[in-house]
Amino acid sequence: MTRKKKETSPKVRCAIYTRKSCEEGLEQEFNSLDAQRASAEAFVASQQHEGWVCLPQRYDDGGFSGGSMERPALARLIADIEAGKVDCVVVYKVDRLSRSLLDFARIMEIFERHGVSFVSVTQQFNTTHSMGRLTLNILLSFAQFEREIIGERIRDKIAAQRRKGHWAGGVPVLGYDVDRSTASPKLVVNGEEAVRVRRIFGLYLELGSLLPVVEELRRRGWCNKAWTTKKG
Repeated sequence: MTRKKKETSPKVRCAIYTRKSCEEGLEQEFNSLDAQRASAEAFVASQQHEGWVCLPQRYDDGGFSGGSMERPALARLIADIEAGKVDCVVVYKVDRLSRSLLDFARIMEIFERHGVSFVSVTQQFNTTHSMGRLTLNILLSFAQFEREIIGERIRDKIAAQRRKGHWAGGVPVLGYDVDRSTASPKLVVNGEEAVRVRRIFGLYLELGSLLPVVEELRRRGWCNKAWTTKKG
């Protein structure tokens, strides 16, 4: 009589991410990053029956704010996720990954796109379970709402600036220059370019189509407005 082989769970490769905003105390033999990693390793060990294993790579951002995504270890983590080397990301607390709801939503979108789960050890946040996924969807909904509110505020601000004749930024169109002599830059008419703009409109009325106008402008060598940024 042959014995049936015991089925084993598929291996879940867990990347542990740690972060500390300031560099104070990082020189200690066992610092905050080590403590976060130890807690995460203990959690992963408790899930060994599910096939969870810790990846040897360390993703430690010491001295980096959670309000920005410009972090070297986070960049390496995302690169490894995109390379298919990670199945689950484990953190001590959610705010170790990000303190910004919008950035958190962007990171979660990357995780979801590559089938990567997310676990917060101390907050029972686990997207491998249905409740964790529900919580994540709620957070992402709030993030989307916040993005839309910010977008509306920006559009309203730009519209108000334009109504007052203020320059809203970007590259000024042909026929206008930026007057920076006041605290609020304004667009002023460039007389020489304005003549050319009127001629372009006249060409359109004469030819009745944009394509012939473009071809005529190319023949004349009329280019768009030249613009040099502060960086050159």
